[in-house]
Amino acid sequence: MASNIYIGLVHHPVYDKKREVVATAITNLDIHDIARCAKTFGLGGFYVITPLESQVHLVERMMDHWIEGGGSVYNPTRKESLSLVRVSRSIDEADREISDLWQKKVKRVATGASPHSKNIGFWMLRKHLEDGTTPFFILFGTGWGLTQEVKDGSDYVLAPIEGKGYNHLSVRSAVAIILDRLLGERNI
Repeated sequence: MASNIYIGLVHHPVYDKKREVVATAITNLDIHDIARCAKTFGLGGFYVITPLESQVHLVERMMDHWIEGGGSVYNPTRKESLSLVRVSRSIDEADREISDLWQKKVKRVATGASPHSKNIGFWMLRKHLEDGTTPFFILFGTGWGLTQEVKDGSDYVLAPIEGKGYNHLSVRSAVAIILDRLLGERNI
């Protein structure tokens, strides 16, 4: 079980293609698909992070429909996965919530497509996660990725996923690949 592991889908602070710090728009598909990954791997929670009130209300309305409203009856398994979703206005707010729950300092792990001086490999991070007594918060950036400040303020920066030259995965794909590498069964 990976109940000590939380993920954050960060919509601010992230870069746009001009490397300006922006807040990106929330997408319904990201939330649904990433929640399903979080449930599949037994995570403690999935935070959608945005400071924009209109986006906070959008997530709250969506969650209300699928958890309390008609969607909960229409698709009970969707309700089950979306019950892990929380919305926070900042990374620090989500971090404090996890820390309060565990009564421990949270270890932050940033992700991204570029190397960083704090890079940790998948195998090494997997070993840290197996402890089960320390909460970890793995951050995924939207837009053109997490800001340098977020990466520098993290305990670790996960080594990038490397393919055959092309390096611009959707965040949904990155979450699925990373969670499988960190938490997936390895007896195949």
